[in-house]
Amino acid sequence: MQHDTHEAHQHHQDHQQRHGEHSGHGDHSGHSTHGDHAGHDDHSAHHGHGKVSWAMAAKATLHCLTGCAIGEVLGMVIGTALGWGTAPTMALAIVLAFFFGYSLTLFAVVRAGVSPKAAIGVALAADTLSITVMEIVDNGVMLAVPGAMEAHLGDALFWGALAFAFAVAFMVTTPVNRWLIGRGKGHAVVHQFH
Repeated sequence: MQHDTHEAHQHHQDHQQRHGEHSGHGDHSGHSTHGDHAGHDDHSAHHGHGKVSWAMAAKATLHCLTGCAIGEVLGMVIGTALGWGTAPTMALAIVLAFFFGYSLTLFAVVRAGVSPKAAIGVALAADTLSITVMEIVDNGVMLAVPGAMEAHLGDALFWGALAFAFAVAFMVTTPVNRWLIGRGKGHAVVHQFH
């Protein structure tokens, strides 16, 4: 009889030990990495989950605008200096805007260790719509400002109209980039390489 009691007691201890292990497993306080997910909130917006801040969209637009501005100004300067008409000057400015817009992204992505071939795909996905919207808007503004396309490089009208065109393009393109990033597209595809 005493032997039976001892077996029952041993069985009870085994059960408590297993129960203790199970309840210890339920306590996730030891898993400090679970608490670290708060740091991923910002990244969630990059991948199409969660709200995208205007600051994030503005930063993406500014990146795009930098490349566009370099190409656009260079194209306008070359076309104006060579005495080209409005159409060829604008065409050159647009081609160079895309070239420099893509180049900035390519440089950053390749520097992050991506192969040049893969980087081209990333740049196309990240910048195409953004640059397209920007070019339509800023060239449209330049055409709309009387005398802007006929102005010379030394004229305040030329530079004033160009600066105004970039400002309008920035304001129009920022919501587009915000919408794209919120869906995991546009500059969202570049953020994983930062």
